[in-house]
Amino acid sequence: MTEAILLVGGKGTRLRPLTVHTPKPMVRAAGVPFLTHQLARARAAGVDHIVLATSYLAEVFEPHFGDGSSLGLHLEYVTEEEPLGTGGAIRNVAARLRSAPDDPVLVFNGDILTGLDIGALVRTHEDTRADVSLHLTKVTDPRAYGLVPTDDTGRVLAFLEKPQTPEEIVTDQINAGAYVFRRSVIDTIPQGRPVSVERETFPELLAAGAHLQGMVDSTYWLDLGTPAAFVRGSADLVLGRAPSPAVPGRCGDRLILPTARVAADAKLTGGTVVGEGAYVAEGARVSGSTILPGAVIEPGAVITDSLIGARARVGERSVLTGTVIGDGAIIGPDNELLDGMRIWCDAKIPAGAVRFSSDQ
Repeated sequence: MTEAILLVGGKGTRLRPLTVHTPKPMVRAAGVPFLTHQLARARAAGVDHIVLATSYLAEVFEPHFGDGSSLGLHLEYVTEEEPLGTGGAIRNVAARLRSAPDDPVLVFNGDILTGLDIGALVRTHEDTRADVSLHLTKVTDPRAYGLVPTDDTGRVLAFLEKPQTPEEIVTDQINAGAYVFRRSVIDTIPQGRPVSVERETFPELLAAGAHLQGMVDSTYWLDLGTPAAFVRGSADLVLGRAPSPAVPGRCGDRLILPTARVAADAKLTGGTVVGEGAYVAEGARVSGSTILPGAVIEPGAVITDSLIGARARVGERSVLTGTVIGDGAIIGPDNELLDGMRIWCDAKIPAGAVRFSSDQ
């Protein structure tokens, strides 16, 4: 197994304002762009050639990763002029692949944090001589996902849209966003138009009698599509709950990047990350949160399960819970920002302007 495609073209609209200036795979998780974790795990599994299918803010990727040699990889970049969906993106990069027709090609979605045993997925694909193999994971509540029932041997029986009634929930297995394609199958995907592998390619292959194999691996899996999930994923990487060889430091309660400054009596817990050049002042308490480079947390601020954008500032005694602060935003003292609030890039919130409790 030497070759992979990484789908990193999405706009990350559910993650805004994190993705206003930064493509979703380049938002920092545990101190480095999230894509770094995926590349490092692929390399650890024996992959050495990866083609990145880019679209939104495509110009950001290559200046950061270059040819991939620093990671022990050979990286190539293919940019979609118009978004092509998952299947269209895979087909669009096919000319850069080097594999023979029957060789396996690994495909990753760029927003999934997983502990998947990549080698086991490839072995399953080869042992069963499948046309496409899918990583499946089990979830407690499958209503928000497409279901993928399999037979006793793991062979995929159907692809079912999000169930609307209890009777439609025939399995707790869902598509987890990592695949192994037989190289020749990629060439059957229509070229030059949007294609969804989930809604078009896989169901059509199944209808045509192709062998689609599922492998259940539920070690760790998280879709980082929402701000809350992204913050949790970063904390899980720091805490060691999610595996990655790319975490820049020892796993533990906190990760403080070089040039960051943290006051002696500030308290950092729950997998908190403090990025380069950021400052956490005296008396501040930060739990399960990401402080991006250059941000400032003023004295006495309390931040929980939140993400503070690059160069943003959180004022004295402000309380933030489950909140996203965009790059360069300024939150004045004595504000309370609670679950789900998003403050856009460069916005300014005056002192005491937003509260959910009395000011006494």
